[in-house]
Amino acid sequence: MTDKELKRLSRSELLEMLIIQMEENEELKKKLAETEKALVDRRIEVAQAGTLAEAALRLNGIFEAADRAAAQYLENIRSRAEERTDVHEQCGS
Repeated sequence: MTDKELKRLSRSELLEMLIIQMEENEELKKKLAETEKALVDRRIEVAQAGTLAEAALRLNGIFEAADRAAAQYLENIRSRAEERTDVHEQCGS
């Protein structure tokens, strides 16, 4: 609307336009607040997902190390058992 058209409007028409604009402004503020909250929530989700992925990778590394340690432990037990068997066989021969 041009300045000329605005000047021709009555006081009540201008007030009505102002009220409509204020209502639209309030509605837009609410939508903005909701959108900002959704954005913050999404950022938190993304950050947590990154943190969870990192934690999963670390746990995976821990489990791999535990698996290697268990395999080494079993190999040591087998090796000692073989040594004892060899010693018993040598003594019994």
